[in-house]
Amino acid sequence: MGALCGVINMGARETVSRRRVVFLMSDTGAGHRSAANAIRAALERRYPGLYAFELVDVYRRYTPFPFKYLPELYPRWVNWARRSWGLGYWLADAPRRSVVVMAVLGRLWGAGLRRMVAEHPADVIVCVHALFSRPTMRVLRSQDGTRPPFVTVVTDLVTAHAFWYERAVDRCLVPTPETYARGLALGLTPEQLRLTGLPVHPRFLDSLPARDEARRMLGLHPTLPAVLLVGGGDGMGPVYRIARVLNEQRLDMQLIVVAGRNRSLQRRLEAVPWHQPTLITPFVHSMPELMAAADILVTKAGPATISEAVATGLPLVLSGAVPGQEDGNVRFVVRHGLGTYAPGAAEVARTVEAWLSEGPQGLARRAEIVRRHACPDAVWTIAEEIHGQAQRSSGWSRLAQVDRRRGRWKAVPEEGWLW
Repeated sequence: MGALCGVINMGARETVSRRRVVFLMSDTGAGHRSAANAIRAALERRYPGLYAFELVDVYRRYTPFPFKYLPELYPRWVNWARRSWGLGYWLADAPRRSVVVMAVLGRLWGAGLRRMVAEHPADVIVCVHALFSRPTMRVLRSQDGTRPPFVTVVTDLVTAHAFWYERAVDRCLVPTPETYARGLALGLTPEQLRLTGLPVHPRFLDSLPARDEARRMLGLHPTLPAVLLVGGGDGMGPVYRIARVLNEQRLDMQLIVVAGRNRSLQRRLEAVPWHQPTLITPFVHSMPELMAAADILVTKAGPATISEAVATGLPLVLSGAVPGQEDGNVRFVVRHGLGTYAPGAAEVARTVEAWLSEGPQGLARRAEIVRRHACPDAVWTIAEEIHGQAQRSSGWSRLAQVDRRRGRWKAVPEEGWLW
C-alpha cells in the first residue's frame, strides 16, 4: 500500500430491492462531499443496481441555530479567525474533553437527529464527517429494535480529531497509519479499524486523459508547463494574492486558477491583466482533467485535494493549512517527498520559479515520486467494506418511512430513494 493508502440475480428486478446507503456529511470544506461521491461512484460501478443513495447535510437540515449555518460560516472562520479555530480544535481534541463536547452537542442536536434517523431509514449509514458519528450512534442505540450497520470513513489524512473515533460504530476506515494508531489509542479495537487509504473518485484512477489530450480539451497551450492554483470548493485562502504574485513573475508557463464557488474571487481574477496564458474557472466537475493537464499544483493542505493530486502524479506546493486538522497533512507531504510547504504568496512564487527552472525532466522526476505513493485501491476497498456491512443489514430501511403529513409510518417504493 502507498503512503495514502454474494451473488445476486438482477434479472428479475421486481424481486430485488435495492439497499439504502445514507451518507452523513456537511459542506464544511469540500472533502466530505468528495469522499461521499467517490464511495458512491465505486459502489455503483462494482455493484450496479444494488444500492440507492442519499446524501444528508446534517448541519443544514437537522441542527438548530447557529450550527445550521456552519457550511456558510466555516470558510469565513478559517480564513479570518484562524487562531480561534485552531485553539478550539486543540481544546476539544482530547479524550475526556471530546466526550464532554459530544455530550453537549448530542443534547442540543438530539431532536433533529432523531428526526433525521426517522426520515432517512438505511441499510447502512456511512459517516464522512467527524462530528456526526457519536451523536447519531447515541440516537440509534436509544431506540428499540435493531439498528443499521454504521461505518465511519475518516476523511482527515493525518491529524484526525478525537471526534472521529466513536467506539460503538461497526467499522472505522482510516487513511494512514497515523490515524489507525490514534483509533487504537482512543479505544477502538483492531476488529473495528481498517487501514484503507483515502477514497478518491474513480475518475482520477481509470479514465484520465493523457496530458496532451487534457490540454486540448481545456484549450490550453500544448507545451507550456501548466501551474494549477486552487483554494478548495469555496475558493479559500490567498488565491488572489498568489495568482497576482505569480503573474508579476512573468514566468514561462501557463496558469489555471479555480475560483470555486467564490464569485467575488472569480470577478477579481477576470479583471487582472495577465502576463501569461491564464484560464479562470468557477467550481468545476472537471478536476481530473485539470490535474491531468497540469505540471504543478498550488493548493492549501486539504486531504481530498492532496489524495487526488497523488493519484494523478501531480507535485504539490502547499500554500497554507487550516490549523488543527490540516497541520499533519503538511508534514505528510514533505516527509514523503510529495511536494513542499510554501506559506505565503511570495514563497509560492519562489518555489514555482525554482521548480520550473528544473525543466521538463525535473518536473517529470517529481511527478514520478508522487505517483509512487498513490493508493488506487482505497475507494474500492471502502466500497467492499460498506457492501459487506449492507449485506448483514436486517432490511429495516425497506419496511417503512415517516409520513410527515400524518406523523405515521408507511411503506414506500424503493425507487423513491434514488440520490
